Parts: sequence; C-alpha cells; structure tokens
Amino acid sequence: MLQTCDPFIKMFGPAIRDDNGAGLLNGLSVGVKDSFDIAGHVTGAGCPEWATSQGLAAKTAPVVQTLLDTGANIVGKTQMDELAYSLMGVNIRYGTPVNSAAPDRVPGGSSSGSAVSVAAGLVDIGLGSDTGGSVRLPASFCGIYGWRPTHGLLSGENLVPLAPSYDTPAFFTRDLKTMATVASVFQTAQVNEEPLNFWLPSDLWALAEDQVSETLRAALPVSDYRSDPLLADGNLTDWLKVFQIHQGYEIWHTLGPWVLENQPNFGPGIRERFYTASRVTKQAFIDAVKQREVIRAHLEDSVTPKTILVFPTSPGIAPLRSTPQEDLEFFRQSALTMLCVAGHAGLPQLSIPIATHAGAPVGLSLLGARGMDQLLINVAKRFSPESESCEGLGEWK
Repeated sequence: MLQTCDPFIKMFGPAIRDDNGAGLLNGLSVGVKDSFDIAGHVTGAGCPEWATSQGLAAKTAPVVQTLLDTGANIVGKTQMDELAYSLMGVNIRYGTPVNSAAPDRVPGGSSSGSAVSVAAGLVDIGLGSDTGGSVRLPASFCGIYGWRPTHGLLSGENLVPLAPSYDTPAFFTRDLKTMATVASVFQTAQVNEEPLNFWLPSDLWALAEDQVSETLRAALPVSDYRSDPLLADGNLTDWLKVFQIHQGYEIWHTLGPWVLENQPNFGPGIRERFYTASRVTKQAFIDAVKQREVIRAHLEDSVTPKTILVFPTSPGIAPLRSTPQEDLEFFRQSALTMLCVAGHAGLPQLSIPIATHAGAPVGLSLLGARGMDQLLINVAKRFSPESESCEGLGEWK
C-alpha cells in the first residue's frame, strides 16, 4: 500500500501576497511546486537530502513574483516527485498525494501536489514545472487543465533545474477562463484564430489505448480534421530515444555532482534513472543534439502558426496506486513517446479535461507553434465541456 499525503509540503498560514493593489489575478489562490524558490523558505524539491543541503532562498522565483505582483495569494508549497525526475506522482520519501478525481489511482507527476490541490479545490491555480510532461500528464490524470508554455516564454530562474533545454514553468487550473487569465499575465499578444488546420496525427493517436482513443474521438466536436501521421513512417520510437539521451545527459550534468556528493536514498525508479543518466556519453549526447535539430526542423515545418495538433495527452487513464513499479515504468515510457513532441521543439501544449474512461479522467491535448499559447487556450473552448456555457470566451483579456 502506497503512503498517502497532503498535497502541501508547507502551508504559509497567512498566504503570501503583495498588498500593493489589485491585478489580473487578484484574490486567486496559488499552490507552488516545491522546486520554485520563495524568499525566506527552503526549496525541498521533493527530496529530503536536497532540502537539508539548501539554505533559505534569498530570492523569489520571477514567475512566482509575477503571480504576486498581479494579485495572487500564495497559499503554500506543494509536494512533488523527487527532484522532478518522474511522471507518476509517487514519492516514497514523502508519500503520494491523493488524486481526488480517481482516489485509487496515481495523481501523476512530478507536479503532483500542485495538480491535486487544484483538482480538490484547495487552490485556484497550481504552479508546476514541465520537462517531459510533469504538468500535462497529471492534468490528464486529475481531470483539470494543464498548460505547458512555449519554452522560454516564462523565466526558469530560481527553479531547481532538471534538463534546462526542456524545463519550463507550467500551470494547472480547474476552468478554462482562469487559465486564460493566467496566460494573459505572461503573454499579452492576441492571435487571430481563423482559418485553422486541425490535425489528428494518426501515429500519435495510435499510441493511446484503443478504448481511450475511442472515448476521446467520441468527445471531439464535428470538424474537418486532417489525420495523416506526424512522421511519414508513423514511428516515433526514435524521438523518445533522442529525448531520453538528450534529457539524461543534461540531468546528470545539472544534478549529478550534487547526487555524487550527497548520495541521496532515492526511491524506486528515481535511483535507476539517475544511474542511467550517468552512463550517457558525450558522443551520444552530441548525436542526440543533431537528431533533435532534425526533429525540431520537421516540427517547425509541419506545425505552422495556423496548425493545431489534436491528440490524447496520455496513452491511458492514471494507473492504479497498486501498480508494480515495472508496470509504472512501462506506462511512463509510453507516455513520454507522446509527450516528448512538444519538448523537442519547445512548443506550447494544453491538456483539456474532455472525457472519462472507466470512471477516471483522460485529457485531450492541443499543441501549436512556438508563441501560439493564447491561440491554444482560445481555441480550447471549442473542445472543452465548458464551451456550451461559456459564450464570449473569445473576449477574454
């Protein structure tokens, strides 16, 4: 039986807020993933040894400060997977937050606490980070919205790094209007929605379980969808391999020195991943960099500013909490094959809580060209269950 825990690792009593006046996020509450610095507090990064090796943060992360400056109230720090190097939300050291949408299933991670606190109605906004899917996957598992911004749109300063060329701050909300408001804080440019090309890549859809794919397709609005594969041969396996090598090398060179010095007692899965990352050679990384450039070029040619990819966020619903580690690892690899697409080219992706299967949520993703974050959120109203009662969503500012 997995240990359960509260989604918050630290509550702030009186919420942290900026009293200089109202802003776009005035009165909205936020849970902050414990990988972001908040001045005067320890950043624990889901790992006891990391927490004890760190002093009090001297500076608040710019993305957190922006939330404060626009009126949000920071309620507390949220639980996460150890050093963000997982996707399931299972943390042997601190416990696993309960997925309120499916309590017998994992919440997804690494931004597990932020996702769960939003899904349970404890906060309005969850701040997480997304490297390989750490906001998108828990959003799908917990039945909420998850936005991975264009890489570089939000500052990653004072965020515990994992693989910097993939890392980005990212957000959860329960409703689309709140997500649109959050996005408007960080990107003010408006984009024209028409005409758009909606593309359901057959190779990405083939990665989802048949019943999940059928459930999501049944929930899609009627439209003229393109359905050819993203790759001519329909085989995305090599993209996952490039991601694993590139990410692994970055991770080891970012965190490896600390791991070697502190010898943390990592839980299952985390320990093995760090060991694998330590074995990636410089030549393998150089080759992966070249391959990633080819992938990026292909995506930039294929995903134009008027193109929206539409596909399942995850290969399936959240695994049961009782799932053996080896089965969780298999699911993780399947999910990363789908999730690495956005990461390779730094593209924005939005997961929408569009359907359920076997009593658990499953998300649909919209992925667009770099900088088209607001377009994705504006277009999401066409796919979202909220759309029938959300007239005027295009007027959000």
